[in-house]
Amino acid sequence: MGYIISYDVGTTGVKTCLFSIENEVKLIAGEYGTYELYILEDGGAEQDAEEWWNALCTTTEGLLKKTGVSADEIEGITFCSQMQGLVLVDKEGNAVRRPMSYMDQRAKKQMKKYGGNGIAVLGLNAGKLIRSLCYTTAAPVSVKDPIWKYLWVKDNEPENFKKVYKWLDVKEYLICRASGEFVMTKDSAYATFLYDTRKGKWEWSKKLCKQFSVNYKHMPKVIDCSDMAGRINAKAAAELHLKEGTPVFGGGGDATLIGVGAGCVSPGQTHIYSGTSGWVSTVTGKQIVDPICGIAAVVGAGKGIFNYFAEMETAGKCFEWVKDHLALDEIGVYLEKKNITDGTDRAYESLYDYLSATIAKSPAGAGGVVFTPWLHGNRCPFEDANAAGVFFNIRLETGKTELMRAVLEGICFHLRWMLEKESNKVETSKAIRFVGGGALSKVTCQILADITGRKIETVNNAKDVGAVGAAVIAGVGLNKIKSLKEAGKFVPVKETFVPNPANKEVYDRNYRVFVKLYSVNKKLFCDINK
Repeated sequence: MGYIISYDVGTTGVKTCLFSIENEVKLIAGEYGTYELYILEDGGAEQDAEEWWNALCTTTEGLLKKTGVSADEIEGITFCSQMQGLVLVDKEGNAVRRPMSYMDQRAKKQMKKYGGNGIAVLGLNAGKLIRSLCYTTAAPVSVKDPIWKYLWVKDNEPENFKKVYKWLDVKEYLICRASGEFVMTKDSAYATFLYDTRKGKWEWSKKLCKQFSVNYKHMPKVIDCSDMAGRINAKAAAELHLKEGTPVFGGGGDATLIGVGAGCVSPGQTHIYSGTSGWVSTVTGKQIVDPICGIAAVVGAGKGIFNYFAEMETAGKCFEWVKDHLALDEIGVYLEKKNITDGTDRAYESLYDYLSATIAKSPAGAGGVVFTPWLHGNRCPFEDANAAGVFFNIRLETGKTELMRAVLEGICFHLRWMLEKESNKVETSKAIRFVGGGALSKVTCQILADITGRKIETVNNAKDVGAVGAAVIAGVGLNKIKSLKEAGKFVPVKETFVPNPANKEVYDRNYRVFVKLYSVNKKLFCDINK
């Protein structure tokens, strides 16, 4: 039997997964490796390319040892990764500086400088915005978009910029490291907002590159997600403990492949993801854009398939903040002043499970407390790097449990907000697939069902759906799966949650307040965080 290795490259770690594909996509085992996310005082967010690669090498070696699978049995490797990073490399494929994360927001001056003078819409000169929309059905209207990161390096690090041979994204750097090939998959190319997707085009746009002062020669070859990008070279094979010549497939970005892993591959199917970040995505058969809300139908994993995609910066990251700053007090003890994960007879596998169980005991509505999950600014349905988290309506009777529940509800309120904005443009599904780490909590699943008023469905391997999607793509490339349309057959529903009508009134009330909190605090956010 042959196997596929999928590398799910997230914001803070990589999950290296081994799959077999016969009549189903079966997860055999996984290994997790971590690396740092470096948050800088000027709004920067960077990672280290060597840390990425080292994590791939150690987890691959560990996975093979754990399973007893030999390198000869690996038929191909593939990737699912975070998107809209900026990895500038030289002719040898070495990163010329630390990669800039999708979270990096320091290029405000570059957006103003290169966005153009005159009449501006969403921070761009009106003419440039219209051209971008015509060519790509999207535009770089966020300071976090990779164009502005590229220009930030150009303006602030000219010596590094002189060394640049190609502009890559996260998984493209890893593909290059493994095979020596400089490529981008179509979804990554589209995410630069320099890739012309008009009918008959599908190529880098020289006009858009010129418009934004980008060197056209820096753009790499573009391939399909299921294409073989190259083969593992001798040096990479030795470091990865794999066989030289093993096929390396393009894979896709997380926004592209998590939907595939959730079983959403046909127009009209909606999924919600809650990991470090969060999003709502609906499959469409055409490109659509809502520039006011920052929602666009991004290029999907298959031909003629797009994902109408709305993103929030911090979803599960907010719950991590709860763990670090609410569940743990200043001397590091848990809520009950004992480590509830110690002992062989423990009732909870992790502190997160304990928190979910605690939150479940608190009534819907968090005692009237409303939380805004904008801990690192926000993208959709408003773009504002200055937006921040707020606990609204704390009273004498408010305790930690209410605050923690308010955080989960706040994340779900924001997901509802984005879902409603998507529903204004496309038909979203009545039953929504919920995936990511957040979907592991039944409490969160029920809160999401109650707040959105939709049926919520979960799937197996909810935390590894990106890797599942990448395995499906590689399976298509290896002719183990006939087409992407068959992916849904491999992803059955695990559990279903239906809205509790008893909670509708309180959630609708709190949601109305939630939506207003940004507009009434916008100027204050700017005054204190500018």
